Amino acid sequence: MNKLKLRLQLEQFFLEDIGDRDLTSGLIFGEDQTGMVVFLAKDNGIFCGEEIIRSGYKMLNPAAEVNIKVKDGEWIEKGQVLAEAAGPVSDLLKGERVVLNLLQRMSGIATKTSEAVRVLNSSHTKICDTRKTTPGLRMLEKYAVRCGGGFNHRYGLYDAVMIKDNHISFAGSISKAVEEVRSKVGHMVKVEVETETKEQVLEAVESGADVIMFDNRSPEEIKEWISSVPKGILTEASGGITLDNLSAYSDTGVDFISLGFLTHSVKSLDISVKVTVE
Repeated sequence: MNKLKLRLQLEQFFLEDIGDRDLTSGLIFGEDQTGMVVFLAKDNGIFCGEEIIRSGYKMLNPAAEVNIKVKDGEWIEKGQVLAEAAGPVSDLLKGERVVLNLLQRMSGIATKTSEAVRVLNSSHTKICDTRKTTPGLRMLEKYAVRCGGGFNHRYGLYDAVMIKDNHISFAGSISKAVEEVRSKVGHMVKVEVETETKEQVLEAVESGADVIMFDNRSPEEIKEWISSVPKGILTEASGGITLDNLSAYSDTGVDFISLGFLTHSVKSLDISVKVTVE
């Protein structure tokens, strides 16, 4: 995770919540009143967000003492103490909601990803995410996927070519779309083509695609079509895949399965904050 970008994002998140002051805490507590907040797991799952707690409280008060008791990617259980932060009460309370919101969401994504990896139970096929992330939180949500044992698909429109159905319709064919891309892009950029029929798979292979996606295809269709894809071309399955049917794709032979639900509809992991007044 890029710490410079994280700092910039946390600044925006704190500004959104705090504005120019914490009216309630500022009226009740003086600057010399100190205490401690303790982060507690209220459910079992995968922890994610060490740097959120550490950087968040250090930004609000460089003298804050932060003690993280678990590492990102570790399994946590209900009632477990995850971290402690000590310092002026007003600073601890200012940062509580932003830090907790991010911590719960990232841990929820890591937990859901870990569950998907377990359900798939494949030594070959890797679980990965999509661009169906919360605007502004993509770096954090994709980091959480990695903490849960998954892999990242492209980060945005800028780091890989992905020719989808609408591109193909506007271009006229897969061949024309790939030809246009190849004539303009450097050799370091991979080209993925989304396919919906066996004929499209064969056209994508002939066009020189680096990655072929089977879009909204059944396990049976993928097993049949993948035999037409040479070993040098990576394969991916996406669309219509849920935790309920994920295991059916474990022996299709695809290299990756991308799952939008890892980030777009995940349930946050339940974590609470308790306080200790000195």
